[in-house]
Amino acid sequence: MLAVLIWGTNFTVVKESLASLPAEAFMALRFALAAVAMAGVLVALEGWKPLSRAVWFKVVGLSLVGHTLYQYCFVVGLAHTTAANSALLTSGTPVLTALFGAALGVDRLRRPVVLGLVLAVPGVVLIVLARGPGLDASTRLGDALILACSVCWALYTVGLRWLGQEMSALRITALSMLVGAPGVVLLGLPSIRAMSLAQPSPGAWAGLVYSALGPLVLAYFIWSRSVQVVGSSRTALYSSGTPVVAALTAWLVRGERPGAWQVVGAGLVLAGVLVSRKR
Repeated sequence: MLAVLIWGTNFTVVKESLASLPAEAFMALRFALAAVAMAGVLVALEGWKPLSRAVWFKVVGLSLVGHTLYQYCFVVGLAHTTAANSALLTSGTPVLTALFGAALGVDRLRRPVVLGLVLAVPGVVLIVLARGPGLDASTRLGDALILACSVCWALYTVGLRWLGQEMSALRITALSMLVGAPGVVLLGLPSIRAMSLAQPSPGAWAGLVYSALGPLVLAYFIWSRSVQVVGSSRTALYSSGTPVVAALTAWLVRGERPGAWQVVGAGLVLAGVLVSRKR
């Protein structure tokens, strides 16, 4: 729930920062900061330990999908579409995660999780539709990238379960971020070179720092640990709460009052999460 709270507020923070920071530069700078911070936490708490070649191959694959590709699709996609569209297009991520996990034999598709998905996903759709998404030609590129981002996140979540028995959640998160960081930085390097340091507002820089240390460092670690403890399908179901938090954030920050359908949707999401917790 803490990870969901952090990610739900991140939509508004990122959109505000992208008003004065180029998307690719924002992506590269925040991920570089997050990777360095995560490496420092790993060395301080667990130290550096050698890994076998087979484990390294798994880490590299997880990094490319869950960090390099995901970060590019999320940040550039969000820059070319609306926050409402992004929330709508990612609402199916828990379903994808459950299906991938079952297909790869990583998690069993238990009845409580299926019932939770049946309740939560329509709840997310109600919340986002009430906020007014607009799927048209002007947002087509961004929408496609957000869909790709959803697939990447589902595969990453299943991959965490796959690697979960071989190392701690902190080590998985830190190493995968370090391996994925060069690709993310290279993708954003041209944009950084073309950017003037005086161009972004102080609020944009503050948003970048928050988006690096909160959603990428703290929430990624919490997510990895949760997947290890309760599995990828059930953990992914909790992400259905992200649009609920996003709607509440928009209400508190922008004065966008939730409508009746949003309240109904939030109730369905909460019911879905509660149902999924049954054994």
